[in-house]
Amino acid sequence: MVPDVDGEPKAAIMRATYRALCRHGYADLTMQDIADEAPVSKGTLHYHYDSKRGLFEAFQRYISRRFFGRLRAADDPDAAPPARLAAILDAALSPPDRDDVQDLQRALLELKAQAPHEPQIRAHVDEADAELRDLLADVIAAGVESGDFRADADPARTARFIVTVLAGNQARQVSVGQAPETTRALLRTHVEDRLRPEAEE
Repeated sequence: MVPDVDGEPKAAIMRATYRALCRHGYADLTMQDIADEAPVSKGTLHYHYDSKRGLFEAFQRYISRRFFGRLRAADDPDAAPPARLAAILDAALSPPDRDDVQDLQRALLELKAQAPHEPQIRAHVDEADAELRDLLADVIAAGVESGDFRADADPARTARFIVTVLAGNQARQVSVGQAPETTRALLRTHVEDRLRPEAEE
């Protein structure tokens, strides 16, 4: 079983993995590359993680924990559902302010591309997508119940659509440089506006 990131040495390894992934991409990345970025030896890496695959399982959990932490920090459960949905989408489409964020997006997309060949990577992608769908569906269902969203809205289907759009945003951002603001505007038009009761015909 791969250890969780629960202490400073392992957090340092995760930060080193982040830097090495941005620098080398997933396919060409080696444990030595990560060790070169970390304040630990390659032997120490292998002590904690028996393989590159095991290390990246931990890294995926690390990235997800940070991503969902950002979403939950933006979400105010006491706010009206439309405001909650807007805040969550803004957080999802507003990556940390880092100079290497484009490199990280490219590396993460490359990592996701391994999912058809790496069951552990696919399982984690599926798990993260399901967690995001559940969060969004809960907010949308609350809006339907409160009357803020139209009564015939399907929370699960709408949440699945949003998650698909967010995944597409990452691909478009990496491949053609599409700004996250473009995706945000599309979501506002095709999701939030259509959820409002006044959009009913």
